[in-house]
Amino acid sequence: MKFYSTRNKNLEETLSYSILNGLAPDGGLFMPEKFLSLDLSQCRTFAEIAFEASSKFVDGDIDDEELKNICNEAFNFPIPIVEIAKNTFVMELFHGPTMAFKDFGARFMARMVSALKDDPAQRTTVIVATSGDTGGAVASGFHGVRGIDVVLLYPKGKVSPLQEKQLTTWGDNITAIEVEGSFDDCQRMVKESFHDQTVKENLNLTAANSINIARLIPQMLYYLHAVKELGSKELIFSVPSGNFGNLTAGVFAKRLGMPLKKFIASTNINDAVPRYLESGAFEPKPSVKTISNAMDVGEASNFERLMDLYGNSLEDIQKDVTGYSFNDELTALRMKQLYEEKDYLIDPHGAVGLLGAEKYREEQSDSESPIVVLGTAHPAKFNEVVEDHLGFSPEIPHRLSVLTDKKKNSIPCSNDFKEFKEILLGKRR
Repeated sequence: MKFYSTRNKNLEETLSYSILNGLAPDGGLFMPEKFLSLDLSQCRTFAEIAFEASSKFVDGDIDDEELKNICNEAFNFPIPIVEIAKNTFVMELFHGPTMAFKDFGARFMARMVSALKDDPAQRTTVIVATSGDTGGAVASGFHGVRGIDVVLLYPKGKVSPLQEKQLTTWGDNITAIEVEGSFDDCQRMVKESFHDQTVKENLNLTAANSINIARLIPQMLYYLHAVKELGSKELIFSVPSGNFGNLTAGVFAKRLGMPLKKFIASTNINDAVPRYLESGAFEPKPSVKTISNAMDVGEASNFERLMDLYGNSLEDIQKDVTGYSFNDELTALRMKQLYEEKDYLIDPHGAVGLLGAEKYREEQSDSESPIVVLGTAHPAKFNEVVEDHLGFSPEIPHRLSVLTDKKKNSIPCSNDFKEFKEILLGKRR
């Protein structure tokens, strides 16, 4: 299969080029040239679903046996779907190694990069901007992989302490850069790297954010899992949204023929996309810090893909996507209420997703349609938020608690690309 640029449909590349380069040469994002019909009737396990769906995009670039092995290795953890109210479910996507949904994309991408490289010994630099969970998942997925260097950029003081430990305690082939600025600054510097001639001449560069098509393919898989598990003809998904890769992946699943009725784009006060869905004007603003920090994105990169999928038609996207935003006060209150009423602890991002689901039900007067809220991170990753608003510290799973005593190792950097470029080229470490 070929993948075209969102900025020029005539610019087509192979899967290998699309993954190993991250961005199209014109700065656009890669999109599959077509969506093939998908039949999951014979699939019994998540790995089988993953193989069947991803093979529609891989299409011969990797042989079937290798792709099956990638799916079996990448997705070897459970994905519970918990009913917390009548016809309202939380799909827990945080049972992987770093306890966030980003494990799906990062583990799949790490194995795809290894499989697609012509020379395993040739060094490739993977750069990623993170507002919280992405960087930890990418570090985990690529740690120790031969021929891969990972550079993580994260905004200073804007990730939780546990998230920061997941970014800065790896060593070896993982370098963490602590940026004086916002996630948008980090994301901007990543994109600038791909257009800088000196960087391109000295490094084989790819991106591990959801701008990389290798992240979106695996993120569509849990939508398929929910369809298979719940057996509903029409599911609604409430998606905690920041960079909008997760929601875009859901639209991918729908385009494969899956019975997905509606997507709810649930955001915090960084609400450029809900405002667009309301007014038709896309007006990004500088990101604002919230307790749901992974969604603190001012300008969503994958909005460009969404516009491509819907032909830049506001009317068409409104048929599939509804957007709401919620402030920290409402988010914390919903976390507290859910715990007191149902003895279920949800993280701030999941709480935003739940608020979106409930507002949609209220507006549509719909109590019967099943809504699946994507539970994107384990609440223990936000133990300070839980303690501040619920009055207790959640039990921290062992895989997170072992990070507590590890030494942070990061490189400070301003939000000036020139300074980051020096670090990236090894001139200042």
